[in-house]
Parts: sequence; structure tokens; C-alpha cells
Amino acid sequence: MYSIDDLNVRLLSELKDIAEKLGVPNYKKAAKQELVYKILDHQAVMPEEEVSKIKKSDKAATPVAAAPAPEDKPKPARPPRDDDRRPNNKPKIRRENVVAKDAAKPAEGKSDDRPKKREVSSADELLQSFNLETDDDDNSSDSSAKEVVEEGKKVEKEISNDSRGELREDTRNREDRGDQPGREDKGDQKEQRAPFKPKRNYNTNIKEFDGIIVNEGVLEIMQDGYGFLRSPDYNYLASPDDIYVSPSQIKLFGLKTGDSVKGQIRPPKEGEKYFALLRVETVNGKTTEEIRDRVSFEYLTPLFPEEKIRLSSPKRPDHYSARILDLFAPIGKGQRGMIVAQPKTGKTVLLKQIANAITENHPEIYLIILLIDERPEEVTDMARSVHAEVISSTFDEQADRHVKVASIVLEKAKRMVECGHDVVILLDSITRLARAYNTVVPSSGKILSGGVDANALHKPKRFFGAARNVEHGGSLTIIATALIETGSKMDEVIFEEFKGTGNMELQLDRKLSNKRVYPAIDVPASGTRREDLLMEKDELSKVWILRKYMSDMTSQEAMEFLLDKMKGTQNNAEFLISMNG
Repeated sequence: MYSIDDLNVRLLSELKDIAEKLGVPNYKKAAKQELVYKILDHQAVMPEEEVSKIKKSDKAATPVAAAPAPEDKPKPARPPRDDDRRPNNKPKIRRENVVAKDAAKPAEGKSDDRPKKREVSSADELLQSFNLETDDDDNSSDSSAKEVVEEGKKVEKEISNDSRGELREDTRNREDRGDQPGREDKGDQKEQRAPFKPKRNYNTNIKEFDGIIVNEGVLEIMQDGYGFLRSPDYNYLASPDDIYVSPSQIKLFGLKTGDSVKGQIRPPKEGEKYFALLRVETVNGKTTEEIRDRVSFEYLTPLFPEEKIRLSSPKRPDHYSARILDLFAPIGKGQRGMIVAQPKTGKTVLLKQIANAITENHPEIYLIILLIDERPEEVTDMARSVHAEVISSTFDEQADRHVKVASIVLEKAKRMVECGHDVVILLDSITRLARAYNTVVPSSGKILSGGVDANALHKPKRFFGAARNVEHGGSLTIIATALIETGSKMDEVIFEEFKGTGNMELQLDRKLSNKRVYPAIDVPASGTRREDLLMEKDELSKVWILRKYMSDMTSQEAMEFLLDKMKGTQNNAEFLISMNG
């Protein structure tokens, strides 16, 4: 029988050989300590004869490393199996008798030392009996005597089988001890011990930063119910600055795509990629209680513009474009205006002047400048010269990017109008936006002249048609530029589709810009529907007289006439008084 001490000093390869001979199941992938216990458990249920035979053959194959080397020369090999079988048959009965005698004596109440001495003496008796019964030569008797001594030692170990289970439990409860140094190779150590994984010392003070940082962004809700706060620095597209918003927060506060959410955030935890929103402070500048019962934009009542957006300023009397717009094409809150421009007529400069006038005279208006399919240098110039939010998608980007940027800007404007804010969007240009939608929309099979799909202009019309003055507060004003006479049949078709949808139209003339007459506005062709709601009666009557006077003039003569009369006045009121005189 193998003991736990005999097995612990062996190599893992030797233990696997023993397990294979004993028939231990699933021994190949077991660690050393686990294999030792498997061998002990398996040999306990096996017949002792088979175990002793396997142990003898194992000793003959590989001698125990712990035994000291004898000084004399090694003895010849053991005799054949026929000689081994003969002495092994008889002492089996005697050994059982000895064990029975020894097992009966501890029951009589003797000390623990007595059985051990008796066991040694019984081993001597066995040795003597073997010497009397065997008639072999001296070499065979010596080898058999050694085997008998070993069997006597086995008897001692069998008595301690009861305490082996307790020892095994104690060993399992302890920490895995390393084996004796130098006994195993590196491969055995890798199988026995798991690779060392250093504990990462993560920063445990991250929680201190929760709620310290306050940030805001425009919410975009995904199909799965969660959302992200997009940053305007990345034109409301996916970026590393996105802030994660959970579905529970979206449902709790009734948030929608386009809401401008401001709140406390926390850094990402281990395994997370984005910052997360902790608490919602404001939504579109309102508290969460105020926006919970808001009416959706589609159900708001649209009205004609009633409040005028004043562009001219007494501080800048030389801004003639703003003064002319206030007189002949006034813009109100909720206006749906279109600037019809030929190439190189100064429409971008005119948009810039309108934007600066709005930010200076109406700080309560939230201004967004949306540049679609424009040159990158124009985007930079607009962002540096105008104190407003500039969102752009340049001409080197794909069409779906143009569509996505325009959609998120429109949703943001709608959500702000729902909360009662006045929003102005300056779009340059709606023709390029319609081209992008024509590229993205699935083909319907019905193609109009110029290659325009029949369903491609539906979403651009919804964008332009969202401009309205809302009853009981809030307005969305959209001033968009439309390109004409570009040599493209598609641009002409797009302009014809949008021609009657606006309630304000400003026509620019290429002849004026060629003669360097700015602003190149065709005054007789420009105007606003229901301008009587935006202007006072006295002012409106004088403008009508002025229009009658310039009706026979060309666009160039009318503009030169107005510029000549306005140069000597500080504002439009003084200009009208001078005309009266």
C-alpha cells in the first residue's frame, strides 16, 4: 500500500505512472496533490494483493530516491515470478493472523506504543518462518526476507488508515504548500500552481468625482431605449465626449431625441467606455417638473409671425442690408424665409450679417447656423465671425452625414420650441440638403426631371415646413438659401418644389454683384407675406408708397436709389421722414 509520504516525494510523472497501473480515472489533467489523494482513495478499495504487486513492480522499475545508496555492489536481479509466487502464497494467512492478533490487543486497553512493538516482532516471526519454510539459495532468501520486512512495514501503515482521512481533511484545509525544492521540473510546477496574476491597483478614489462635473449635450435615443448626449463640438455625431443616459432616466423624465440635457456626470467605471449621467438638472433650460407635461411639437398650433425680429441697429447705420430687410422683407419670429441666390451674389456674407444682427438685438433668441455641403474655410470663417452655434457638414463628407446632422439640429429646435423658446435656424443651403436626401432615400421607381426621386423631397419639405409661430409662446424661424441658375436641372426642380412653401422671399441679383453693388438685393422681387402683422401702419403705408415709386425701376436702379438716400440717415425712421419731405 502506498502512503501519503511515499507519494508526496515522487514526481508528477511517477504519480501518473502509478495512477495508470492502478486504473485511477481522470488522472492525466489532475494536479499533483489532487493525484496523490486520488491514488490513496483508489487503492483503499482495491485488493491488497494487486496493490502490493504494483508497488513491487514500481520499486523494481524506479528505486525510491529517498533511500541511501548502498556501499556494496548491487545484488543481482530478483528471481522469476514463479519463485515470487511461492513464498507469497503461504504468509498471506499468517499475516492476517498477525494483524488479527495485533488488532485485538489495542482493544484490551493497552497504550499506543505496545502495538507498534508487537508489529515489529510479528515481522521478525514472519521472517523466521520464511527462513524455515523456504529451501531456495541464499540470494533468493535474502530478497524474500526484504520483501517480508517491507510487508511488515505495510502492516504498520494499514493500522494508520483510519487516521489518514483526518490527515487528508487537514491537508485540504491548509494552503497549498510547495513541494520540496529541486524535486520537480518546470512543467510540473506550471501544472501544479496556477499562474500568478498580480492584483491591479485600481484607483479607489474615483467615487469622489461623482457629481462634481456638470456637462450638457443633445440627447439621441437609440433603438434599444438608452441614449447618448451628443456634443456640439463634434456636430452632434458619435464621439468620445458622449454621455450615456440610461433607459430608466429617459422614461422617468419623458425625454425625447433632441432634448438639451444638463446634469451631473461621473467618470466611467472599470469596463465602461463613456461617462454616465447621474442627475438631470435642467432640460432645455427648464426643470424636469416643467417639461413633463409639455405638448408635442406636431400638436402645437401654428400662426403667422406677429413679432418682428429687428435687424437694424442705431449703432451701425452703415449696415444697409439689415435696414433694407427691415423695410421691404421684414422677418418675424416663426418666419419661413428663403433667400434665392445665384452663384457669387454674396449670400454667405448676407447670412453672416443677419446672424450678427440677431445676436446683437435679440439675445433671447437661440441662433443655430447650419452649413450643409459647404467649403471648410467658410465654416471656419462663420464660426469665428458669428457669436452663435455653428453646426456643419462639409462637402467632403458623405450624404448620410449631411442628413443626420440636419435631423438632429431640427429635433433640437423642436424640443426647444416645445418648452417655449424662440429659435432661429440659418440654413445654407436647402438645395444641397435636398440633394443629400435624394442620394440617401431608397429608390421608389418614380424619377422626376433632373434625376430627383419622387420621395426624396418629402423630408427636406418637412425640415423647411417646421418653421412656425406657436400659439402661447415659442417659435421656430428658418431662413434657408436656395441656389438657382447653377446649370443643374436638379437645382431648378428643387427650387420649383420649394418656391411656394415659404412666407418670405429675398431675391439676390447677379447683375448687381457683377457691378459690385452690395447688398445685391432685387428689392421689387423681394417681400414678406402678411407684413402688416409685423410693421406699424405709418411705416407700412410709407413703404407701399416707396414700392410704387420704384416699380418702374430695374433692380440695379432701385438699389442705387435706396443706397443713395440712406447714406445721409442714421436709421429707417429718419430715412422715411426725409423721403416724406
